[in-house]
Amino acid sequence: MSRSDKFEDQYEGTFSEPTYDEIKRLSIDNPNFLKYYKSHREKVAISSWHINEYESFAMWQIFTQNSEGLAIQSTIGRLQECLLPEKNFTQHIGEVNYIDYKKEYIPFDDMFFPFLFKRKSFQYEREVRILTDVTGHNLKLNDGLKINVDINVLIDKIYIHPKSENWYKNLVIQLVKELGFDFTIEKSDLESDILI
Repeated sequence: MSRSDKFEDQYEGTFSEPTYDEIKRLSIDNPNFLKYYKSHREKVAISSWHINEYESFAMWQIFTQNSEGLAIQSTIGRLQECLLPEKNFTQHIGEVNYIDYKKEYIPFDDMFFPFLFKRKSFQYEREVRILTDVTGHNLKLNDGLKINVDINVLIDKIYIHPKSENWYKNLVIQLVKELGFDFTIEKSDLESDILI
């Protein structure tokens, strides 16, 4: 899981303008209120998942390099169940809402709400997130957080990059087998032969 303030989008875990204005008003008599929200981003770790019925060409383009990369297929139910072995940190799962940060309000009665809202320009991500707050653990997150998951529950299927070479697919199959797993592995069909 990655620390929320280390994401490429500088707005991760921040508030929209209308919400920020209200928080500023509320913190006039209590400046620590605003300070807490600013520093809270350093205490939240996020695991991001794309939710879709189909593969996304955009996701392959943005999040992989060269033609080497994998996509893990799972479900919300599997995400929830695979987290059961984690006893050190409480996990929360939520779908991201995409809003206009200049006009729309983000509720702040839950500490996770700022992490479940993003600017509309990111709505292609169609994101579901696993969130962990380590505030009560006296722990400093550097870049991220390692949590316990049941990988056999998490992974339904592994897809290999649509433009990958056969040697890459064979390598993935070999590594998965050597690690003792039996996942279904398929090459993405986004680059399958055209039928003309």
